[in-house]
Amino acid sequence: MSEQMNLLILMADEHAKDAIGAFGHPIVQTPHLDRLVATGTAFTSAYTPSPLCVPARAAIATGRPVHEIGAWDNAHPYEGTPEGWAHAATRAGIDTLSIGKLHFRSDSVNTGFARSLLPMHVVEARGDILGSIRNPLPQRAKGKSLAAGIGVGETSTSRYDRSIADVACAEIEKRGTTPATPPWLMFVSFVAPHFPLTAPEKFARLYSPAEMPLPASAIAPEEQHPWFAEMRRTLNWKEGFNDDTRRQAVASYYGLTSFMDDNVGRVLAALDRAGLTGRTRVIYLSDHGEALGKRDLWGKSTLYEESAGVPLILSGPDVPHGRIDAPVCLTDLDATVRDALRLDVSEDGGTSLLGVARRRMDPPADVLSQFHGGGSPSAAYMIRFGDWKYVAYAGFAPQLFHLPSDPDERHDRSNAPSAYEALVEGRRLLLNRLDPDAVDREAKAAQSALVEQHGGREAIIAKGGFGATPPPGEKALYAKGK
Repeated sequence: MSEQMNLLILMADEHAKDAIGAFGHPIVQTPHLDRLVATGTAFTSAYTPSPLCVPARAAIATGRPVHEIGAWDNAHPYEGTPEGWAHAATRAGIDTLSIGKLHFRSDSVNTGFARSLLPMHVVEARGDILGSIRNPLPQRAKGKSLAAGIGVGETSTSRYDRSIADVACAEIEKRGTTPATPPWLMFVSFVAPHFPLTAPEKFARLYSPAEMPLPASAIAPEEQHPWFAEMRRTLNWKEGFNDDTRRQAVASYYGLTSFMDDNVGRVLAALDRAGLTGRTRVIYLSDHGEALGKRDLWGKSTLYEESAGVPLILSGPDVPHGRIDAPVCLTDLDATVRDALRLDVSEDGGTSLLGVARRRMDPPADVLSQFHGGGSPSAAYMIRFGDWKYVAYAGFAPQLFHLPSDPDERHDRSNAPSAYEALVEGRRLLLNRLDPDAVDREAKAAQSALVEQHGGREAIIAKGGFGATPPPGEKALYAKGK
């Protein structure tokens, strides 16, 4: 049997699926991610299980969809159950280590890793309870908050990311000094390019705000879906923005993307110096995407490609070079890790991306993503199958998009007679997975109970909300709700 390889998982936060130079992006510079693409398999139709940090990370950790584990929003973090791939690897004697952002409940949670360094968890071990208020939705100043954070310079978050890279490099080099070191699994998780949109100067100066294209923010009549009308009204994404700040925000986001890429490059260079590149597979992913002003939306929280789609790259000495366009989901990371480390496959399955890359497995027939978080009047569900994307909203009309002919999802085909069969198939596939109305009720009941547990609607609105989760040791700053 061949030598067992190490596994290095590199994760970013809020990295849009197309914001990689090797994917043909006309602006962003990502030389180190380009290297991974050139030496591995890029999954060009990968999706998050939920376009929101906390539920996405819980689903990624367990290989289970969010409705099965109750990871509804940013106040329902992972608490160590059900166990996932990290637990399985540690039990099998693999040297497991996480460095950086986890976004689980707290340090007291058994994350499955033997050690966790510099862990970031949800604020106050509670998270964003304001986002659990769903009926009626509270007003939130998301746009004003985001716009206020646009700039150039160092932040506590960028310093935190540098520290994550420092520790990861040291840990890799330490393993390289001991050739007899048993196989290891290292999970290195950065915050960038997640907001605040303040980019370190070295990377900010790569992108002139004046030269940035404006996001395609105009909302065409066919896009005026009532579910999104509620979200826009609640989150106020346009507040604080004009054409200048939009361009500055885009430039800062690309600057943060290049900053993140530089940290990835530092870790990969440490792998080279340690002589471990030939014995290590690398997986790169992001927990979700970023709307970046498209459709007058910022952040994530929707099932459009820019938010639900994610970059996903698998590289290594035995990984073929190429691209796979078939849809996959980040819950497939569970089967991938187990396959890569020769662990028992979990009952819930999933598809090994390593197996798909090496053409010994077929990709999944369809992919599920869902959203139950703040700003949404009801649950949203996506089924991606073949060339089609079916999106259902509890209590609202569905949407249907044919992605090859409409990659920007500007033309809803749900009422087109020629697309009727695809509409029926999308609905059938969703119902095979879950009952959309029942899951919506379950999510709202859990969220309502949590709100009451913490003092009720008015008390939580009075306390207000915070922006991004701050680095360890820093307190979150609350702004009063409306």
